[in-house]
Amino acid sequence: MGDLSGKVAIVTGAGQGLGREEAMQLARQGARVVINDVDLPAAAEKAHQTVADIKAFGGEAIAALGDCADTTSAGKTFKAALDAFGDVNIMVNNAGFTRDKTIYGMTDDEFDSVVRVHLRGHFVNMRNAAQYWREKAKAGPIYGRLISTSSEAMLYASPGQPNYAPAKAGITALSIGVAALMQKLGVTCNVILPRGRTAMTESMPHAHLFAAPKEGFDVFDPANVAPLVGYLASPEAAHISGELFVVWGGQVSIVQRPRLDVSYDNPQGGKWDIDVLHQTLSDYFNEKHRPVVDGYALPT
Repeated sequence: MGDLSGKVAIVTGAGQGLGREEAMQLARQGARVVINDVDLPAAAEKAHQTVADIKAFGGEAIAALGDCADTTSAGKTFKAALDAFGDVNIMVNNAGFTRDKTIYGMTDDEFDSVVRVHLRGHFVNMRNAAQYWREKAKAGPIYGRLISTSSEAMLYASPGQPNYAPAKAGITALSIGVAALMQKLGVTCNVILPRGRTAMTESMPHAHLFAAPKEGFDVFDPANVAPLVGYLASPEAAHISGELFVVWGGQVSIVQRPRLDVSYDNPQGGKWDIDVLHQTLSDYFNEKHRPVVDGYALPT
């Protein structure tokens, strides 16, 4: 099960954290892996270390350094995969960072930079893979797997992340649309919402919650996320596409896509007026209804 022998994978942000564990997982399943991370000294060192660690257990990997959200740089990463291994079959978009603040104090750059790396970074690399697979499919069947990284911040609209949460929501919408588009080519596109201890969680106010336990099972070890990525990249998951998964510890939860809840028709017909809207919607938004933030009802 999960054999990826002969397949080629690109993993962005793979020098450390979730990306590193995902790349290691794919390599253990037999994939040849391209380790992408930013071209900065510390990140480059970690990317090359990931390559060395994969080679140490007999896997194949190369490092391709560059900005995942830059069209030219991402193109060079894709070309590096083709030059080294002759194909690309799996694209795992993982790279990201945070600049957390409430909307009261967030700057334009803090908003733009986070949205750029997360959302544009997914878009640029998915476009490269999609264009390549569409062209290759003209000659016969192809093997394509897209795996996107969102976050539960998308679900709960974290008030301290007015840049990160919308970027993750955008990644989800982008991925569901791409899944529908590429279904006819046999390409799958799925979204993971992982919980894990990474460089991003270290900067969060509640970072202590992700600390490694002194003993027992470490539920926030990023390695716990990797098997789901390996499964979604595998032949066994060819029928799974456009789906969302929360994954952490020993648990996987399937997330329902957004859907309509309750619909009301104007009892008077035609255009609503405010009095009738109030009368109609009061049954739903009654005095017991409270807005929900971060998964909890606000107090009265």
